[in-house]
Amino acid sequence: MDWGSDLWDQHDVIDRHTQSGLDLLERYVKFVKERAEIEQNYAKQLRTLSKKYSRRGVKEDQDTKPSNQQAFQDVLNQLNDYAAQREQLSESMTLSICVELSRNLQELRQERKNHLCEVKKAQQNLESSSKLLEASKKRFEKEWREAEKANQQTEKVQLDANATKADMEKAKQHTHLRVHLADECKNDYASQLQKYNKEQNNFYHSEILSVYKKLQEMEERRIRLLADGYVQFSETEKNVLPNIIKCLDAISSTGRNINEKQDTLALIEQYRSGAAPPADVEFEDYSQGVKAAASDNTTTHLPKVRIKQLFHKKNKVTSPDKNTPSSLEDLSRLPPDQRRRRLQEKIDDIQKELQRETEQSEAMMKMKGVYEQNSQLGDPSSLQPQITQTAHNIAKLRGELNKYQVQLTEAGGGTLQHYPASSEYITVLSESSVSPSENIYECEFDEDFDMDVPIGQCTALYDFDGGSEGAVSMHVGEQLSLMLEDQGDGWVQVQRASGDVGYVPASYIQII
Repeated sequence: MDWGSDLWDQHDVIDRHTQSGLDLLERYVKFVKERAEIEQNYAKQLRTLSKKYSRRGVKEDQDTKPSNQQAFQDVLNQLNDYAAQREQLSESMTLSICVELSRNLQELRQERKNHLCEVKKAQQNLESSSKLLEASKKRFEKEWREAEKANQQTEKVQLDANATKADMEKAKQHTHLRVHLADECKNDYASQLQKYNKEQNNFYHSEILSVYKKLQEMEERRIRLLADGYVQFSETEKNVLPNIIKCLDAISSTGRNINEKQDTLALIEQYRSGAAPPADVEFEDYSQGVKAAASDNTTTHLPKVRIKQLFHKKNKVTSPDKNTPSSLEDLSRLPPDQRRRRLQEKIDDIQKELQRETEQSEAMMKMKGVYEQNSQLGDPSSLQPQITQTAHNIAKLRGELNKYQVQLTEAGGGTLQHYPASSEYITVLSESSVSPSENIYECEFDEDFDMDVPIGQCTALYDFDGGSEGAVSMHVGEQLSLMLEDQGDGWVQVQRASGDVGYVPASYIQII
């Protein structure tokens, strides 16, 4: 695994990560300079410095930090162990650490700038080629429409009994000229399309991979420099301060334990989208309109293929779930791997909360039974509001859990498990004074999970491979069940005879 093949669509993440790494290296250089200035002071000044540069957070945040970042925090913690010692290593630390790392820092900054400029330049070239392609396509479309009009005009002249031979000849010459111009525009469009597809393939499969791999190698060198700086920080002091060698050995161990490869691979595991590079743009042949004019004057228009941008906004991988309520977090725009991870986290949190509510409900039901057996201990009716509220909470959590599990199943990350309302919950509702209009969670269950009834039938007009996340394949002429209409995004949900359910382009089907 490397950045080029796994993080090809995470330009902003790589940009921020590499900048953050250089900022960390710069912070470390400043730290050593300031420490060199206070080497003559007492332990209190060392503790102040350690506290100033220490960034304490929750334990979960510390566990997710890369080893090279966490190592810096460990170095600062070690300063408190020998805070009582006088420090007299200012000149040695300045020459051996600050000067060397500052020089390397400038070189890394320039190298990073050059790599990012290469990406930007390649992106601009691709966008420029895209504009040329769009312009040639519009010219092709315009000229063929003009040719089609000329052809129709010639047919009218031929059918006109009052038209002279000169009029017919003039109309035929005009039609021939228009068709010739349209053929030239067609050849130019085909040439531009071939050129663009070649540049796009080179951009996504060569240039991006090469530049991002170089950035990964630069980041590994930066981490190793930082790790060596940690080691040198301790080794310099060990030469003159044998009485604190134990603390310094711990700092050395911290630096040596840094794994630059593991840190760079951790970024892949955290931000890998799992999406594939875009496919080639299909050729749109407007000349079909002219050829069909002589027969039935019908023209078939295939759906347009939009050119997606890589560095401005994240690509939309799946169509959002139209049945997801506004109270649930919309995760449909996340990349597939990140979406499945977030959905699984949501499910785990809801299951924990559901377990707590269930235990609380069981405890109150037991307490109510004790009160019913011995009224002197308490009034059973006083627990009814709490029992009812807990039952409502359980129903709501089960509803959210089922909906998230549906989304996780559609994303290909798990098996659907339906959680129906328990008999205990139904009994509680029947005993409580809650009106039917207030049983909002039961109503939501019936509405949200009644998803197996088709709303119509349709026929596939074209073949569709269903290669994207959430889509389903189909063949031309195939009969399908329409499950969900187009909501304005150009996609509909259908069900095949085999039972497979997914999204297909709305323009690829015809509703019966």
